Amino acid sequence: MIDRAESWPEAAREELVSIAEQIETELKAKEYLASEDELRVVDAAMASLDQGEQASDDDVRDAFVRFRQ
Repeated sequence: MIDRAESWPEAAREELVSIAEQIETELKAKEYLASEDELRVVDAAMASLDQGEQASDDDVRDAFVRFRQ
């Protein structure tokens, strides 16, 4: 892939370098940086919990079954 990228337009190569630098930074830091969308989901979940909403045992079981696939 890197060899093929040499023939890409300059803007595409610059974007590839930017993405690679981000990956390298995350690998060096050994910590995960959540995206804005992920942080919004977490905030919404926290607000639901603050309002007393919670999943039933059946909901939790169903989620584990669904996400293990």
